[in-house]
Amino acid sequence: MTDQAVDIGGAKVSAKGQRPAVGSAPTEGQFLGRTRELKELRADIARAGLDTLSGRKAPRARVLLIAGKPGSGRTALAEELAAQVAESYPDGVLRARLTEPDGTPVPIERTARELLTALDRPTPPGAAADDLSEAVREALATRRALLLLDDAADAGQVDALLPDTPECLVVAVSGGPLTGIADVRPCTLGGLDTKSALELLDRFTGSVRITVDPLAAEGLVELCAGQPAALVLAGGWLAARPQSAVADLAKQLRTDGEEGSPLARVFRLTYASLPTTAARILRLLSLAPAGLVDPHTASALAGCSVGAARATLDDFAGLGLVRPVESPLPQYEVPGCLLPLLRALTDTHDRPAELQLARARMLERTVRLLVSCRAITETDSSPAREKLAGMPRALRFPNPRAAADWLRIRQPALLASARLAVADGELDTLARRLMGALVRALVAHVGTRAAAPELYGIHRLVLDVAERRNLPREKAAALLNLADLDAQTGRTTEALARYRAALDAGREANDPYATGRAMESVGGAHQELGDYDRAADWYGRALAERLARDERVDAARLYGRIAAAHTYAGRYGEALRNWRAAVTGHRRNDDVAAQARALSELARVQEYAGRPEESLRTCQEAVEWARRADDARLQAALQLRLADTLDRLGDPAAARMHRGAAERMLGDELPEGVMAMEQGANAYEIRSASAED
Repeated sequence: MTDQAVDIGGAKVSAKGQRPAVGSAPTEGQFLGRTRELKELRADIARAGLDTLSGRKAPRARVLLIAGKPGSGRTALAEELAAQVAESYPDGVLRARLTEPDGTPVPIERTARELLTALDRPTPPGAAADDLSEAVREALATRRALLLLDDAADAGQVDALLPDTPECLVVAVSGGPLTGIADVRPCTLGGLDTKSALELLDRFTGSVRITVDPLAAEGLVELCAGQPAALVLAGGWLAARPQSAVADLAKQLRTDGEEGSPLARVFRLTYASLPTTAARILRLLSLAPAGLVDPHTASALAGCSVGAARATLDDFAGLGLVRPVESPLPQYEVPGCLLPLLRALTDTHDRPAELQLARARMLERTVRLLVSCRAITETDSSPAREKLAGMPRALRFPNPRAAADWLRIRQPALLASARLAVADGELDTLARRLMGALVRALVAHVGTRAAAPELYGIHRLVLDVAERRNLPREKAAALLNLADLDAQTGRTTEALARYRAALDAGREANDPYATGRAMESVGGAHQELGDYDRAADWYGRALAERLARDERVDAARLYGRIAAAHTYAGRYGEALRNWRAAVTGHRRNDDVAAQARALSELARVQEYAGRPEESLRTCQEAVEWARRADDARLQAALQLRLADTLDRLGDPAAARMHRGAAERMLGDELPEGVMAMEQGANAYEIRSASAED
């Protein structure tokens, strides 16, 4: 988060008596200063609002605003307030960051998804921002929770997520006022009080250097304007130089002049003291996605070894230039208040071509890690084993669990990498490889259904690149993937439009697979919308394509889909003809299970058509084929259908016998009916990027 614990002042540092080693940053623990601000904020929670004073019940949650410049400790203060009042909000504290490290506002849709995930609520892929924010408000309507919204860019971001209940509390962190939100309680931060600022320096330097020259220490606090981020950098500089006095640092800052903010002046001094290689690594951290960096990212950006990058990041943490993130894996966060300073340095010291090369190296390393992450799940595959064996040891995961943990921890940064790569516009080949590898890794470790919201966003990025680069085959693939997710979440009309667009793109690319897949999907969308005539027509077009290419398995399946459409429309004659064609096709393909299922559907339609004797014979034949296919569930379902048919034919004794057989097969797990195998969702996948990896 922006201005997290590195923005001490309102910051958390190690408990007294647990002084960090020289050159290392204090660990989090005791909160310093801001006593007056905390008291006022807590009083504001209990204070009557305008609605209460006017005799009306408050319709929405109270909003407390902590305003201040980056580096003022605003986020740390918000976290401390949340910790102090958490017991009053038994449904927990929810956190969301509303601005990217580069200053771009986070879309409300993404923030709402994160909050719904934290609330264990579904997040339908592709849902509109309004629907998702409404779902957040509904989820919080019956809860007593605290919502911490960090780094809000404007009032609209906060208003969209504001719970419709006074039982909740919203603590917003921003750089200025949130005009437009009624009855907001602002708390504007300045510098730390002198006592707290000196105690913060003490955590880095030890008490001796502070007590031997208290005037110099107070002068240093004044030069830093009491700003926590500046004090942290000053403390880091002193901790790295145990022989230097506080007065030495104060003198250098005075010599530097008054140009820029206190934070900028201390940062310039710290940066100037770094070795050339470390200074370059620090500048390049401004390219880290989402402000999160691990040793691999730093290694790729700088072109150095992973070990050297890890050691340099640890040194930066000791200087207060990065903040270690609590994680099973080494991970660090670049403070948001330092990012503008780092970008200014890259603009001055690094050529655009060098920065682009660093981005390319970072993306290439990320792709290779994602390939390794997925390959570890395919140890039974010889190509996968060979691919793993050919990778450097630093890129290999010891086991699937380690790979899954890495993917989970790094997922925010990985998704940010994809967004930044697409926005860059000049690294589209790497961006496509990255997104393809990320999709495959998520599917391998998380599963298609669980990862659907993330996959939807990735496919939209793929579509952006495909349209920008005029890549019709990838455009068709992205549109099909997006349409499938739309269809799964009930947005059938939107899915139909995308399937039609995918058909056009497939034809432009002369891709028979995408074309046939799109035709079949258009038919499925029409069937879902209840337009069975159009559904049968589109299935027929897809069937013609399959027959022309002698794709017998898909042709047999499509006969079944055409038959299903005719069945829904009540055209039982056409349905019976196509189910017989499906049975014949599956028999020729030697697919015993599919043949049994097709026979069961044929029996169903015969029953609908008023031919119970034929249905009985067909169903008996289907039971035999299901037995040969060793499909117990299908056998049991068919036994139940036989029982129902026998009841209608006036043979209850035989019906009881078949029901008993079904019960013996499955016990309490009796199916509700024969699975609708031919009407099911598309069973095919199109990859959204090249299969190079």
